Amino acid sequence: MFGISFSELLLVGLVALLVLGPERLPGAARTAGLWIGRLKRSFNAIKQEVEREIGADEIRRQLHNEHILSLEQEARKILSPVQEPAKPVEPVAEHSIAPALDAPPAEPIHTAPTEPAPAPVTPPAPHDPTLPPRAP
Repeated sequence: MFGISFSELLLVGLVALLVLGPERLPGAARTAGLWIGRLKRSFNAIKQEVEREIGADEIRRQLHNEHILSLEQEARKILSPVQEPAKPVEPVAEHSIAPALDAPPAEPIHTAPTEPAPAPVTPPAPHDPTLPPRAP
């Protein structure tokens, strides 16, 4: 909780042993333990009271659900990119049937080759490990 390692705890114990002596140290440790337990219980009771008053659990659930929804939307955007609708190709005659006498010969119009349609994107399986976990 406070980042106290075993060596620091041992050092505090040795200093307490030197300051209090072996006769008073067990009683002081017992008293300190009782006070720490009382402080923890009162702090937890106050924390629960405040959380109950402001509805922190409900707010936490809503934030978690909103976060999950935003992750799902991002995953959908990544998995199914926006596809532009194909432009309709107008049929163009390469040679006119009756060319005008005064007009120069018509040049054939070449259309751009059409691109193959993209492969359909299948939705991921419900047990896909790459997706974020769903809220219960």
